[in-house]
Amino acid sequence: MRRPAARPEERPDRRRMDPASARPARRPADRPSDRPGTPAKPRSAAPAGPRKTGPRPGGPGQERLQKILAAAGIDSRRACEQIILDGRVQVNGVTVTELGSCANPRRDEITVDLIPIHKEDPVYILMNKPKGYVTTVKDDQGRPTVMALLKGVPGRLYPVGRLDFNSEGLLLMTNDGALAQVLTGPEHEIPKVYLVKVHRNPRPELLKEFQEGFLLSGRRLKPCHIEVAEKGDNPWLKVTLTEGKNQQIRRMFAAVGHPVSKLRRVQFGPLADPLLKPGAWRFLSPQEIAAIKSL
Repeated sequence: MRRPAARPEERPDRRRMDPASARPARRPADRPSDRPGTPAKPRSAAPAGPRKTGPRPGGPGQERLQKILAAAGIDSRRACEQIILDGRVQVNGVTVTELGSCANPRRDEITVDLIPIHKEDPVYILMNKPKGYVTTVKDDQGRPTVMALLKGVPGRLYPVGRLDFNSEGLLLMTNDGALAQVLTGPEHEIPKVYLVKVHRNPRPELLKEFQEGFLLSGRRLKPCHIEVAEKGDNPWLKVTLTEGKNQQIRRMFAAVGHPVSKLRRVQFGPLADPLLKPGAWRFLSPQEIAAIKSL
């Protein structure tokens, strides 16, 4: 004997049954906007932006991303590392935020702030920085920078190393980030020669202490070479450094009671030009470029 078919009102609602437990499925928790008294926020489509990813492994034709950016004249390699960490670099539409990522500069589309990069021809300029200029590309305080002294030079250049506002002397400007990294890295110990005018004559034993490694702010500095360039009550000294701490020479002599009144860099690695006037600049010769690249 057949069982009579259930009337519509007696049939179970299969659409609201949990197949695993045969119990009615729970309703999702109310969102804040669904709760009484909470105004619903209008839904809007989020703008499509670059996806983020981890490190891109290297392979044939691959180079470190910061090296590619530096070679394109974006900034020094160290500064390019920070640009990557800030999430400003995209490779084929994907934002890369991890150092150690690689890309193929000939095949991959690489952008910074969504603007495609292009590899510029390397430019090498020697400048005699005068006093009253900041050795940066931009200055938050509105002071004049060394970029104002360059006119008619193509490409994005930046200074290698620094000379403080009141110092003058030779400064290398380039868009070769890989070379800039070598020239400024403390491990490479590129010699830099300065003429320094100090108040009163330092004692010979004090100069010897500088040459053996002076203790400054609790840190031992690398030995430097010092000789008297011009005698007098306020002599000129010739100081050779192989490291470049912030205002190192001024701080060294101020710490021992012989403040610096004038400071001029006369040699940067193999580069020197006593005829280059303050505020003037020139392109490096092929021989000079080969010399600095051999360091």
